[in-house]
Amino acid sequence: MITNLAAGEQVFTSNVFLVTGDRTVLIDVGNDFDVCGAVREHVEDIDAVVLTHTHPDHVGNLERVVETFEVEVWGYDPDQAGVDHAIADGETVQLGDDAYTALHTPGHKDDHLCFFAPGPGVLFAGDLIFANGGFGRTDLADGDREVLIESIERVRETTDETLAALYCGHGPSVEDRPYEHVELAAQAARFG
Repeated sequence: MITNLAAGEQVFTSNVFLVTGDRTVLIDVGNDFDVCGAVREHVEDIDAVVLTHTHPDHVGNLERVVETFEVEVWGYDPDQAGVDHAIADGETVQLGDDAYTALHTPGHKDDHLCFFAPGPGVLFAGDLIFANGGFGRTDLADGDREVLIESIERVRETTDETLAALYCGHGPSVEDRPYEHVELAAQAARFG
């Protein structure tokens, strides 16, 4: 079960996905809203926090979440504030009931990760790919358009038409032909 806890929030925040199951995790923690209260509307506790990257809108609530749930935080770069454990490129990560492959996808930020589970066909794209061909900004620190294009291409080549759901760091999730949105993002980033 995947729930966006930030849906409807009118603040500067990322989406926050609660993935329940064998290992209940938060993917990103958002910013400027009571994410702990939102978690407790669904479950009593979480097992871990997994970060797509460490921009402030994705980690602003991190300290409060760690204190409230006494959890450890997993991300690409343990040198980033608040990240306890590294997730290596290609590593398998348990999110809910499924095993996801971590894909290091820089270009928006150096420590950016996407997570893909081929079984259920689910992709957590962070700020790399958005609905309708949108893609992450490259005008911030660590941003690099050419590297971003390479990262989107990697995701496009890793997934295919069997992709069932695309969960983005901002905006709506896509469950209707999500692979087309990945392809659109690849085109838009390259030629936009």
